[in-house]
Amino acid sequence: MFPFAFFRARGAKGAHSTQNGMMGLVEIQWYHWVGFILLVLLFLAADLGLFHREAREVPLKEAILWTGFFVICALGFATLLLFFRGHQDALEFVTGYLIELSLSMDNVFVIAVIFQFFGVPRYLQHRVLFWGILGALVMRGLMIWAGTQLIARYHWIFYIFGVFLVFTGIRMFLKPEEDEVDPEQNIVIRMVRRIFPVTARFYGQSFVIRKRGRYMLTPLALALVMVETTDLIFAMDSIPAIFAITTKDFIVFTSNVFAILGLRSLYFLLAGAVTYFYYLKYGLAIVLSYVGVKMLIQDWVPIPTLVSLGVVLGIIGGAVFLSILLKPSSPTKEPPASS
Repeated sequence: MFPFAFFRARGAKGAHSTQNGMMGLVEIQWYHWVGFILLVLLFLAADLGLFHREAREVPLKEAILWTGFFVICALGFATLLLFFRGHQDALEFVTGYLIELSLSMDNVFVIAVIFQFFGVPRYLQHRVLFWGILGALVMRGLMIWAGTQLIARYHWIFYIFGVFLVFTGIRMFLKPEEDEVDPEQNIVIRMVRRIFPVTARFYGQSFVIRKRGRYMLTPLALALVMVETTDLIFAMDSIPAIFAITTKDFIVFTSNVFAILGLRSLYFLLAGAVTYFYYLKYGLAIVLSYVGVKMLIQDWVPIPTLVSLGVVLGIIGGAVFLSILLKPSSPTKEPPASS
């Protein structure tokens, strides 16, 4: 999926052999960024214009295939990093990707509640997620750029991120069941309703229609706004978390992109079952606290990336295993009803 030509060595200058005998390290240049972003945009264009030109429901089998496809793409990208950037960058990418993907599972239930609240039909949900993810890529890209700039200039920001993550993890552990999502209380939704007229029903896959000489938003647009705002809130946890693994902006950005691209298929795969993973929220809380502590002590007790990868895998895997082994008699919340 990603051309090897983007990762060619730039001569003898700055190139050296890695400890595991791989090729010389390749410095990340601006054209690597441009190439990666163009490939992502090309895929998104093909997804909307070829695979989902007409709005339709995504069946379970297709969701499984797409989820596997994105995981394979992420592992393939990690392999490229291994050969052209060395094992450290590859480990940082895989660990960051795993953290982002794990935290995305928590986002799945919230998105399901949003769709249920607005009554979004299942055949329209993929369209909302497509544009929501496109907006999330832009927002997270800006946040990653700002975060790397701040950390590079003010090292003490690292400790603020660490304290924030530890606090967030403890709060999530002590109160794993957050208050019910209520879009009507969302300040952004309330502002949108005050500024723009909103139709009472859906008009196919249209976000905006013209009615009686004026433009009006549809409930589909409100669902999209809510998805975007909740992703922004989740990004406040996930982006500082990956900075505990690496501050290399290219690794942070690409691991986020792969996790976000897989969120749509992950939603259709887990939306009806994620609430049965009762202990997953506790696992995510422990992961957040762990990476927060890692940020706070790394100047004195640096933790190798391979150890962090093992810890994150162990915590998430253990939480899922416990959820299956010690399944409660009934889920804490009923899965959202299909529209």
